Amino acid sequence: MKAKIAVAVMFCLAAWNASAEDTLKKIADSGKMTLAFRESSVPFSYDAGTGKPLGLAAEISDAVAAEVKRTLGKNVEVSYQAVTSANRIPLLVNGTIDLECGSTTNNTTRGKEVQFAINHFYTGTRMLTKKTSGINNYADIANKTISTTTGTTNAVVMRKYIAEKNLNANIIFGKDHSDSMLLVDADRAVAFAMDDVLLFGLIATAKNPAAWHVVGDSLQVEPYACMLRKDDPKFKALVDKVIGGMMKSGEFEKLYNKWFMSPIPPNNINLNLPMSPELRQNLKDLSDKPAT
Repeated sequence: MKAKIAVAVMFCLAAWNASAEDTLKKIADSGKMTLAFRESSVPFSYDAGTGKPLGLAAEISDAVAAEVKRTLGKNVEVSYQAVTSANRIPLLVNGTIDLECGSTTNNTTRGKEVQFAINHFYTGTRMLTKKTSGINNYADIANKTISTTTGTTNAVVMRKYIAEKNLNANIIFGKDHSDSMLLVDADRAVAFAMDDVLLFGLIATAKNPAAWHVVGDSLQVEPYACMLRKDDPKFKALVDKVIGGMMKSGEFEKLYNKWFMSPIPPNNINLNLPMSPELRQNLKDLSDKPAT
């Protein structure tokens, strides 16, 4: 019994140490840094078969890694770890990954476990559906099944909306965004509810983009931000310095135009999504304010 208690205590202490540890010291001591990426969060962070994550957030991650190397004054081995909506926070807290820049909503609930850098995007929940589905807005999903992705804020938003409007709709879950879209493609769901920008990104990488469209009013506006371990002011200052510097210099807007206003891999489709007023304002404010 004592042995079991000792093991439990050691596990708890290890978990606490990973979350409270100075990330820069951790990287300096190990000579390694692990960046998280998403496999289908187009155009922020995704795998297009190139062997390296692509997207706006992936480029932010690489810029942070370059600044870490400069700050430490030593070579650091950078590796990439795929994460999902469900495991991204646990893997950050336990020290498996050092930074997660993808399509993670900065909100107060998550802020109890992790901390966020300067917001780099603003989006709202809409629906992806086949053009032949007859789904045009939320009233059309009444008594039907929709999909969303496990571990996302969109599931909470949709549950609340369905209950408030008495739509009697069922929700099923994909493990990632491409899986959630596949549920619609296989006719197990009539629509996929997710952040609108990710839905446009999925259309851009679909086998038949012309078969899909995004519908419905935007239910809320929420910020995306890079996620790092809580109570680590030195690393947050470094990450904010990188992102803030990119926003002040104009480099961020160039990256935005590259990924949102130009053809992107693998299908060379242009999302043609101009920068939102909220994001343009944050290029000046450099705010890390969360959604409630």
